[in-house]
Amino acid sequence: MRKFIVLILSGIVITLATSGTIKAQEHNAREIVKKIDRLYRSESSYAKMEMHIVTPHWERTLLMKAWTQGTEKTFIRILEPKKEAGTATLRIGNEMWNYLPKTNKVMKIPPSMMMGSWMGSDFTNDDLVKEFSLLEDYTFELIEPENAKEGNLYIKSVPKEGKPIIWGKQITKVRESDYIPVREEFYDEKGNLMRVMNFKDITIFDDRKIPAVMEMIPQDEDGKKTVLRYLDAEFNADIDDDIFTLRNLRSY
Repeated sequence: MRKFIVLILSGIVITLATSGTIKAQEHNAREIVKKIDRLYRSESSYAKMEMHIVTPHWERTLLMKAWTQGTEKTFIRILEPKKEAGTATLRIGNEMWNYLPKTNKVMKIPPSMMMGSWMGSDFTNDDLVKEFSLLEDYTFELIEPENAKEGNLYIKSVPKEGKPIIWGKQITKVRESDYIPVREEFYDEKGNLMRVMNFKDITIFDDRKIPAVMEMIPQDEDGKKTVLRYLDAEFNADIDDDIFTLRNLRSY
């Protein structure tokens, strides 16, 4: 997931900082974004993840598996808790479907629901889809914010005019040495900070070094956060094309 995921799906828009012309020449914002987008995905990937959702009134933890092919296909299956086991999400390009085993129905997610919460978390349906059009829908610029810290780069990502994207801009901090993401900030069109994602616990999976934890914290609601943790991951895995089908949504 990039990124549930990748998230989840993930992966995920990146923003870096530059102190002048020389640094701008050394680091190309768009190319860095491409590298980070591939950090969690590669040509294909498999991951086992745990998502812990915290609100002022309740907490819950989901155990799930996720598969990806390139940047166009994502499949997520919830394994636990028992009452939600079998629930699945399929993304192909900019289209997305959910399967609910209790009703045995597949529902296509309409554009009006893309900013809705995914499984009650602080990640949205759009977080799963946006990575498909990230490089096409945004412009990227190396910047140096007032609170810039040495050893980090910052990229400002701004939606291109006319694109149906709610964020006015996104700013992500990465380590200059290896482009590992550290923090991402999401701003509305008025410049208000709406949510923050922190990347933590750098871990080696399948000979690849990635932040194993992504912590999403909304800034307009106290006491809420969602923590996505990678438990295992494989990259360039041999994945059957049949996983990314509507038929597979019901196959649990």
